[in-house]
Amino acid sequence: MRILFTGGSGKAGRVVVPWLQAQGHRVVNFDLKPLDLPGVDNLIGDITDSGHVFNALTSYANFDELEPGTGVPKFDAVVHFAAIPRILITTDDECFRVNTMGTYRVIEAAVKLGIRKVVFASSETTYGVCFADGERKPDYLPVDEEYDVVPHDSYAMSKVCNEATARSFQARSGIDIYGLRINNVIAPEQYRDDFPYWLDHPEVRRRNFFAYIDARDLGQMVDLCLKTDGLGYQIFNVANEDHSVRLKTSEIVAQFYQGVPMKREMGEDETLFSISKAKTLLGFKPKHSWRTEIK
Repeated sequence: MRILFTGGSGKAGRVVVPWLQAQGHRVVNFDLKPLDLPGVDNLIGDITDSGHVFNALTSYANFDELEPGTGVPKFDAVVHFAAIPRILITTDDECFRVNTMGTYRVIEAAVKLGIRKVVFASSETTYGVCFADGERKPDYLPVDEEYDVVPHDSYAMSKVCNEATARSFQARSGIDIYGLRINNVIAPEQYRDDFPYWLDHPEVRRRNFFAYIDARDLGQMVDLCLKTDGLGYQIFNVANEDHSVRLKTSEIVAQFYQGVPMKREMGEDETLFSISKAKTLLGFKPKHSWRTEIK
C-alpha cells in the first residue's frame, strides 16, 4: 500500500514506519521534521494547515514516481499519529487545538480525496486515569472499549473529540476509519533503560493500568488495520498481552484496585487494558514482551 503517515518522526513513528516498510508498504512521512532512515520518503508540513495536508495527500513521494509519466499516484491509506504527545509540553489550549484541528484536517482531506482507509492514534488517556489529578481508579477491570470515557485533561479531551470527529466522517463517507487507544509506547531500548526500575517499583505504572505496548507490536497492529477492510468505524485498545510489572493480576488488584468490580475472570499475567477486541476482529497477537526482552 502507498501510505501517508503523519508524525512518523515521533517516538512511535520512528519504529512503526520502518516496520511497515518491512511489510512491503511505501510510506511517506508527513511531519514537522524528517525521519532520517533509509528508504523513508519525507514531506515537511503542518497537520493544522489544511493546504499542507491536501498538498501532501496529492504529492509525489519521491523522484522515482516521476518516471512513469502517469501523474501523481493515489494514496491507499492514511495513518495519523502526529500530535502534541501529552500534557505539560505546551499550554493546555494549544495541545487541544493542535490535536483536534490536526485530526480534523487529516481526516477531512482523506475523505474528500477518496482515500478509503484511515487509521488514527487515540490514547489510553481517554479513560480518565492516566492524567487525573490525584489517584483515580477505573470503574471496572479489565478496561475495554465499552468503557464510558470521561477525560480529565486537555490531551485526553482532544483524543475523545478526535474519536467523535472520526465517527462523524465515517458515517458520512462510509470509508473505514479505525482509532487506536494506544497504551504507553515502549521503544526497544526502554527494556534496558526503564523496565528494571518499573519491575522493582510497580506503583509507578499505576497511571498506565500497569500496561504497555511495544512499538514493534504497534506496527503489527497498524498493519493489521491496513489489511482488514469493511469494519466501518472502530475503536481498538492496543497493548501487549502481559503487565509491565512483575506482579500477578490478583496481586495488582489486591494492592491497587480494592473494591473495583471485575467484569470477568482474568489470567494472572493478562493485561488489565483489554485487547480482546483487537485479537478477535484483527487477529492481533503481540510478539514482544519484557519477559523475553530483558536479558
